[in-house]
Amino acid sequence: MIAVRITSDLRTAIIGSPDYFASHAAPVRPEDLQDHACINYRWRGSGALDRWPFMREGEALDMQVEGPLTLNDTDLILAAALDGVGLACLLEDRVAVDVQAGRLVRVLEKYTLTIPGFVLYYAGRRQTPPAPRALIDFLRIEKPGDAGS
Repeated sequence: MIAVRITSDLRTAIIGSPDYFASHAAPVRPEDLQDHACINYRWRGSGALDRWPFMREGEALDMQVEGPLTLNDTDLILAAALDGVGLACLLEDRVAVDVQAGRLVRVLEKYTLTIPGFVLYYAGRRQTPPAPRALIDFLRIEKPGDAGS
């Protein structure tokens, strides 16, 4: 099998709106989330609730959080967080613009977990059909900001 990296590593971000934090103290450690309204993600295929991933002292820690809202669409989760419904756990790249603009506040950053990026695996045969070959060649083109990945 041959691997082609599709994305760089991904980082999670716990975020909330300034309006939310106007009436709630920011969590200092993952366990503090039990005192917060957290927006849950439900996986469409299995129906399971997503557990929020953290890293503490080199060990992965997954937490089940509680809150007033459970959704299966990250756009809706982001909209709810922007509206002050509660805290959300989304990918860093997805919320970076809103954090930079001050529409969202990031918390628990020192516990952020880095998740390995996506990789395409394919059989290392001598002749790959044209359509998969075109995709593989496209994915191998270095994109701006991909240095070292």
